[in-house]
Amino acid sequence: MSVNGIPHQVITSVQTRKETEPIYFLPYERTPGLKLDNVLIVGAGTGTDVAIALSQGARHVDAVEIDPEIYRLGQQLNPERPYRDPRVSVHIDDGRAFVQRTDQRYNLVIFALPDSLTLVSGQSSLRLESYLFTREAMSRVRGLLQPDGVFGMYNFYRASWLVDRLATTLQVVYGRPPCVESVGNFGHEALFLAGQSPTAVVCPSTWKATTRFTQPATDNEPFLYLKQRGIPALYLKTLLAILAVALLAVWLYAGRLRRGRQYADLFFMGAAFLLLETKSVVQFALLFGTTWLVNALVFAGVLLAVLGAVEVSRRVTFRRPGWLYLWLLIALGISWAVPPDTLLRFGPPLRFAVAVTLAGTPIFLANLAFAQRFKDVATSATAFGLNLLGAILGGALEYSALVVGYRALALFAAALYGLAFLFGRRHLRRGVPARG
Repeated sequence: MSVNGIPHQVITSVQTRKETEPIYFLPYERTPGLKLDNVLIVGAGTGTDVAIALSQGARHVDAVEIDPEIYRLGQQLNPERPYRDPRVSVHIDDGRAFVQRTDQRYNLVIFALPDSLTLVSGQSSLRLESYLFTREAMSRVRGLLQPDGVFGMYNFYRASWLVDRLATTLQVVYGRPPCVESVGNFGHEALFLAGQSPTAVVCPSTWKATTRFTQPATDNEPFLYLKQRGIPALYLKTLLAILAVALLAVWLYAGRLRRGRQYADLFFMGAAFLLLETKSVVQFALLFGTTWLVNALVFAGVLLAVLGAVEVSRRVTFRRPGWLYLWLLIALGISWAVPPDTLLRFGPPLRFAVAVTLAGTPIFLANLAFAQRFKDVATSATAFGLNLLGAILGGALEYSALVVGYRALALFAAALYGLAFLFGRRHLRRGVPARG
């Protein structure tokens, strides 16, 4: 089975898998005597990992798979029929979201090759599984383990520094080096095991770093596959090329840029708004999972905030629009001051309400300020062109998160709105009678 044109999974029987890829069985062989009353498998795929757990004596398995089509194929084609076994509970959900939400305790938790081969959205640098491998996620998984419980994960790791990063993360969480075994040479297939107890895993050899120390990924910087903090050269070249083409297009079709100096504030508004949108996508991905439904709800919320601001501006003209910037900066400050992971302690309804408030308030106020400004422009084509160019800059600035993390985007947006206020002061000082 291929995903996005890339070979992804092969459906086989348990016996065939044992003969061809014994690494799938090592979590059970390295934990003799471990009771398998309750097992969690994240990245259940077409069901082979679930079938293996059942063959090893698991009494109950929670199988988490984010893609309903992959689950459907496994249900129909897997020769072991694991998804039809009464001992299996299937959850079509994001792995991190399930881990945060469940109150179950497990004897064994396995991350079974969770590799999405795709991004969450063009609005961010996240992959679907990014939040599964952060320090905070691993800490949460440890909290789900029984006193004798064990965590394991296996995948193909094509770089030794990536193995070291994951092993370092487990060492930080469990307080001791994990058991790391490599099986075969192709693709660096490796297994990580870490137990609540130091004696929970029979380990042939504990992990020792082979590369320079690599920091664990975090919820603020969930870039597992970024070797060093920074923006890759390929990204920089591509972004500069996009900005150059956009600048040329605006210069040609929206009037010469000198004519647009009076609309510099709209340029900064465009850049700041794209950062707000990106931050919202990333924050909701952490809080509710990296599913397409969550992304759709985020974008729907952004559009509703835009529509609401437009409708308010159509009916009301503010005497002192400068106050909108003050309230906007306060909202951004609150959004930055509240770490997203603190919201994970709340139940889903309260978490959703708080998240919508924290993310939606700045977006609504930003669009209210924009709508108040744009309805007074003399040359709408030039003004919109500058705003569009700013939006492209904001899309490029999103990649600064690779250096400073996603929380800092709120500060960048605040700085850009501050510049918009400074460059638009002449407009803001004009007294306009309020109308309703």
